[in-house]
Amino acid sequence: MAKKKQIELTIEEKLQNALVPKEEQPYKIPNNWCWTYFKDIFYIENGYAFKKIDYKKEGIPLVRISNIENGIVNINECIYVNKLEKNEEKYVIEKGDLLIALSGATTGKNGVYYLDEIAYLNQRIGNIKIKNKEKVLNEYRNYYIALKNEDILNLAYGGAQPNISPKVIEFISIPLSPINEQQRIVNRIESLFTKLDRAKELIENTLAQFEQNKMAILHKAFTGELTVKWRKKNNIDLSSWKKYELKEVFKVVKDKYNPQIENQIVNYIGLENIETSKGIINKNNSSEVKSIKTKFKKDDVLYGKLRPYLNKHDVVNFDGICSTDILVFRFDNINTAKYINYYFNLPMFIQYAVENSSGINLPRVSEKTISKYKISLPIIEEQQEIVNILDKLLAKYNKIKNLEQQLEKIELLKKAILAKAFRGELGTNNPDEESAENLLKEILAEK
Repeated sequence: MAKKKQIELTIEEKLQNALVPKEEQPYKIPNNWCWTYFKDIFYIENGYAFKKIDYKKEGIPLVRISNIENGIVNINECIYVNKLEKNEEKYVIEKGDLLIALSGATTGKNGVYYLDEIAYLNQRIGNIKIKNKEKVLNEYRNYYIALKNEDILNLAYGGAQPNISPKVIEFISIPLSPINEQQRIVNRIESLFTKLDRAKELIENTLAQFEQNKMAILHKAFTGELTVKWRKKNNIDLSSWKKYELKEVFKVVKDKYNPQIENQIVNYIGLENIETSKGIINKNNSSEVKSIKTKFKKDDVLYGKLRPYLNKHDVVNFDGICSTDILVFRFDNINTAKYINYYFNLPMFIQYAVENSSGINLPRVSEKTISKYKISLPIIEEQQEIVNILDKLLAKYNKIKNLEQQLEKIELLKKAILAKAFRGELGTNNPDEESAENLLKEILAEK
């Protein structure tokens, strides 16, 4: 039996199918814009399933999800493959292409390929192509997908490994503006982003410089340079500094809190509640605690033992309980506690903790490893003097570290700018320009 011939739709019918119904439109846009679907102006090319046996040290660069970083595709540490014999054009990445992660924890992450040399697209990555580059600008596409990457991640399905099908992305709604308005929007975004990026660079340079200065101060503190005058005044020399293993200086606290037995209200600290040199910034009610925790007391040092958190530690100023992923160190003297807490910031100590951590999924450093670390300690009076000097010298550091919050605000501002841009709220729209529906018709009319 012969197949039934597919009925060709008129351009008006295609347009009606491509327009998002009014009741489904996410928000109001200018009258000469129109809401359409991803599939009507873009399409996605999937990557090729290269095998590890195909990997080479030279050849054509292969772009994997790990090569998508901060909105761009970086091939500095990529692997290479030989030229494909079949369907090569489907998997070729060219300058200006926009790639998007289709699986994994970073589903929705996207980046632009800016290089002149071609590369190949690996599996689990999509290449978002524009159907007609004369009707939709690359940059307009790039900025809108950047705005939507979190929404795309939320659309991802699967358990431990999120995935998203291009078929799902096809029905994402997109506000299409006239071509001249697209260019004005892009120009306005780039102008605003340039100013924000300059501010970001200044802040990052300030933070980097201060971090460098801080490390220099700490080095001087723990080699005795900061207290040369103090020792001379007190008729003491460096021979008073003695080598100890940390287990000789502190006690590792293992007192446990059982929420099933103890019902009193206590302060709970998790790894997320500790920020080095900022103090412990948050306390949670114990009613949320359902498992065994470690008890701590005022003036103990809390130290995150998981590898990503080895720089999280501080002297606590209240009693409470904490996650078992936090080591609790108790000292005989508060000045020693503060001295050691400062010492934990030294790169050589952090490196020691990293190199001696173990485990597959979440490597951690053990209390035994930390306890065996050797440190030079002055007498308690000099420890107190060093702590006093560091408190004064690094007081500015706490204020400057607040610049990190400004970095977060810059990223939020960028998102706000993108949101306004695609609502037509940047003051760039000309209501007298031809409707974007006509632009969409021209795209749909092409075979």
